[in-house]
Amino acid sequence: MKQKLKLKIIKIGGNVINDKGALTSFLSDFSKVSGPKILVHGGGRRASEMISELGLKPKMVNGRRVTDESTLEIVTMVYAGLLNKNITAQLQKNNCNAIGLSGADGNTILAHKRIVKDVDYGFAGDVDKVSADIIKVLVNNDLTPVFCAITHDKNGQLLNTNADTIAAELAKGMSKYYEVELVYCFEKLGVLADVDNDATLIEKIDFISLSFLKKENIISQGMLPKIDNCFDALQSGVARVIIGKPEVISDERLKHTTLVL
Repeated sequence: MKQKLKLKIIKIGGNVINDKGALTSFLSDFSKVSGPKILVHGGGRRASEMISELGLKPKMVNGRRVTDESTLEIVTMVYAGLLNKNITAQLQKNNCNAIGLSGADGNTILAHKRIVKDVDYGFAGDVDKVSADIIKVLVNNDLTPVFCAITHDKNGQLLNTNADTIAAELAKGMSKYYEVELVYCFEKLGVLADVDNDATLIEKIDFISLSFLKKENIISQGMLPKIDNCFDALQSGVARVIIGKPEVISDERLKHTTLVL
């Protein structure tokens, strides 16, 4: 059986997106990552700032944004426009031939409006399909896709989709062709028992420990969808999932990270 090529899917978010110096350093390191790679970026904090600047109030439930029509317009401008194109331009500066994408581009990520159960998340999208064949063509032609957190429903409706989820769904879809490593990067060392204390890093999380961590409310809020996406990816063919600081992409020997098993 022919061995699969390795593919890294790296998601960057948190305060790194808002810190110009940290983002510049990360993009420089990302450009030097060898082999096929895909970048997924968040930008929720910048979007929240923009929403507030325009006199609206951001609303979050269980770590996920409630997206009404006005909010959708703003997050689309911030994610697919301002952030996506600035990141793509910086990667080009670093000789990484990046191509900025939303899920609507090339019909790469198809989603549906989240079904209302306990909470109406508005124009939030849950992913139905990743067009791995299309993305593979880009990757095999030495292009580096840069995905923002916007998808579509094939009926003309854009949808706001959690960037951690997009990274996990891309990892699952691309695992058909590649041995995929999924890396979530943000400003913390990894998953912390106390978010203000790096000494409380949880170096490994498995299904057994996950149940305890949720029960004790150690994993909560925005970390919940991230961890759920990690385990979903692992169950769907993704080879490895890591959560940690951006430096982990340039030094795989870095021990201070969280490995999801």
